Amino acid sequence: MTRRHASLDKAANIAKLRLEVADRTITATLIDSEAARDFVSLLPLTLTMNDLFRREKFGHLPRAISTGGKRTHTYAVGEIAYWAPGPDVAVYYRDDGEEIPNPGIIVIGRIDSGVEVLDVPGSLRVTIEALDSNTQRSSDR
Repeated sequence: MTRRHASLDKAANIAKLRLEVADRTITATLIDSEAARDFVSLLPLTLTMNDLFRREKFGHLPRAISTGGKRTHTYAVGEIAYWAPGPDVAVYYRDDGEEIPNPGIIVIGRIDSGVEVLDVPGSLRVTIEALDSNTQRSSDR
């Protein structure tokens, strides 16, 4: 386990997510950061997630979210990250060895298992929702 993975594992988890991808359901865990908390405020979301470089699926968010969190130019398979210039959310399903250009990404969480469901050519429709009732918007309860 890399030092970065260890620090993500030790970070306080704020929410579990369910991602519906085609006929599959996968879960993810967000870390405790301003960006992750702001992302949860957008849920539930259904996004068209486009493929980029056969390494990630990314979807355009309805608004920019907080950039409170550590920026990085590297990623690990399974990570969920915020790309502020989009504003986009990305899920990395393959490591191509390339670095992320400036301004970098803010990792907000990680897919628990099943990230390979995203490893298909082209775009996918993905529905993302919070599993923990205390993280949902009051209008969704």
